[in-house]
Amino acid sequence: MDFLAILAEPKTTGPLWLTIKTLAAAGVLHLVGGVLLGYYLTTGRGALRSAVDFLVTLPLVFPPIATGFILLMILGRAGIVGEHLPIDVVFSFTGVVLASFVAGMPLMVKPLVAALQGDVKQLSETARVLGKSQWQTYWLVLLPVVKRNVAAGWFLALGRSLGEVGITLMLGGNIIGRTNTLSLEIYNAVFSGEFDRAIVLSVVIGFFSLIIFAALKRLSAV
Repeated sequence: MDFLAILAEPKTTGPLWLTIKTLAAAGVLHLVGGVLLGYYLTTGRGALRSAVDFLVTLPLVFPPIATGFILLMILGRAGIVGEHLPIDVVFSFTGVVLASFVAGMPLMVKPLVAALQGDVKQLSETARVLGKSQWQTYWLVLLPVVKRNVAAGWFLALGRSLGEVGITLMLGGNIIGRTNTLSLEIYNAVFSGEFDRAIVLSVVIGFFSLIIFAALKRLSAV
């Protein structure tokens, strides 16, 4: 097996670059969305807060392929939301990014919420006594204290996004040259009998996973 030759093939580099772009876009969404959702889930009250918590947690316990199907029904051209959108979400790069975002979000939000509901609550109460608003307390006091939890959740979310298949298959469609990420391309290579290419793709994903693992180990050692 000529590893480098297979790695340089367009049908290998295409999914690789698509995956890198997807992780970059989903990573930004995870960071922004995770921090905002962490704020809401630790300060919100009532049925809406419970509903948001349920939706955030759902991808952890609901089969990815079923999650993708529900999103397909909602965001498709004839979907409740999709028919009113100015762009096509399904079978596009946007759909691939959305799939990665949904898959990884619970792993971003849950560690952050757990940290915010822990010992740092005393800091929150102190800041409020000193006249800080709830918003100021969150951004200026709590987030700097739990920044390691934010970073750990972010890397976990990226790792989950890297290996996402089920939701991506539904929203992205596994269109060759457009929405076939590394994970989906491994399936394509095995299905077509290109086992050498499947091995190369698996090694590439393994390399990314190793980087994420090393980052998490470094965070836990600090």
